Amino acid sequence: MANRHRGEIGAVLDGRRFTLCLTLGALAELEDAFQAGDLVGLAERFGSGRLRAEDAVRVIGAGLRGAGNPVSDEEVAAMTTAGGAAGFAAIVSDLLTATFGGAEPDPENP
Repeated sequence: MANRHRGEIGAVLDGRRFTLCLTLGALAELEDAFQAGDLVGLAERFGSGRLRAEDAVRVIGAGLRGAGNPVSDEEVAAMTTAGGAAGFAAIVSDLLTATFGGAEPDPENP
């Protein structure tokens, strides 16, 4: 079960429940992927409010791997979720909020 106090969230992908977490290693992976100089640069990149599909794949993939799920970005790109693109955007938003703070927790994962 996801623990928001540790920055974890729960998400359903391909009909299976997963825990996602942006650990320090996962954040380093994203810094490199997005060519952000540091965590502030990474947070600013995500704070722009613009999200490409490739961004969602990378963030969700890093979150899955950070929580111990051995999955590649290619496998993430082939996954589905309820709500389609909006559902993926919601997962990314919830994961970034759990990592960087800023909003109330998801009621499903207090």
